[in-house]
Amino acid sequence: MNVFPDFDGLGGIGDLKEVIGALLTFILVIAVLMLIVSAIIWAIASSHGNHATASKARTGLLVALGTAALAGGGVAWMNWLIALGNQL
Repeated sequence: MNVFPDFDGLGGIGDLKEVIGALLTFILVIAVLMLIVSAIIWAIASSHGNHATASKARTGLLVALGTAALAGGGVAWMNWLIALGNQL
């Protein structure tokens, strides 16, 4: 059976790919900036003994790390699935 997705079946699919790529870049840049800011706030709050702020900054750091991993991993996973589909 030769069943595969027809990526050229929709008009403007190239534009959609460009928009998704730009949004993914934007998400990754914001996630890295949040990672840096949260790490700095966590370090400062911990050194000054403000445990409530340190806890919130740690949560922000973990959320930013998860967002970056999901955004980057999603692209790798989709590329792997497409390559696997081409082999079948």
